[in-house]
Amino acid sequence: MADIRDIPGVIAPPPLIYLGFLLVGWGLAELGARPEGVEAGFGWLAAGFGLEMPVRRGIALTLIVGGLLLDGMAAGLFRRRGTAVEPWKPSTALIIEGPYRLSRNPIYVGFAVTYAGLAIAMDSWIVLILLIPCLLVIDRFVIQREERYLGAKFGSAYEAYRQKVRRWL
Repeated sequence: MADIRDIPGVIAPPPLIYLGFLLVGWGLAELGARPEGVEAGFGWLAAGFGLEMPVRRGIALTLIVGGLLLDGMAAGLFRRRGTAVEPWKPSTALIIEGPYRLSRNPIYVGFAVTYAGLAIAMDSWIVLILLIPCLLVIDRFVIQREERYLGAKFGSAYEAYRQKVRRWL
C-alpha cells in the first residue's frame, strides 16, 4: 500500500474545478449577469469580426474536439506507462514524451481549450471570462502542488525536465 503522503495534495480533481467554473458562469449568464448595454452572448463581439453563428459553432466544435483529443493523447501516455492520471494517486513514472515535450501540463491545456470551446458554444462571454480565474486556481492549487510533489518524487530528473519544458505552452 502506498504511503498516504505519496500524493500531490491538490485541492480538488481538476476536471471538477473546470466544471465548477463553467457551471458558475452558466448560472450567472442565466441570471442575466452582464454589464449594462452588453448583449448576452458573443454576438456583439463576433459581429465586429464578421463571424456568423455557423462559424462560431465551427470554432467551438474545433476547440472542444481538439481539447478532448489532447486530453486523450496525454492521458493515454500515463496509462501506457502504468502510472495514475489522477492527482490523488501516486505517480510511478515521469512522462516527458508526446505532448509533454511542449507543455508540462497538456491535460490542463486540453481542459482549458475544451472549456473555451464550450463557452463559445454556449454563446456566453461570462463563461469565457471565468476561464481566467479558473486557470489561476488550477495553477496555484493544482499545478504548483503537483510540481512540488514531482520534484520530491523524481528529483533531478524532474528538475531537468522542468527547466526544459514550459508549465503551460
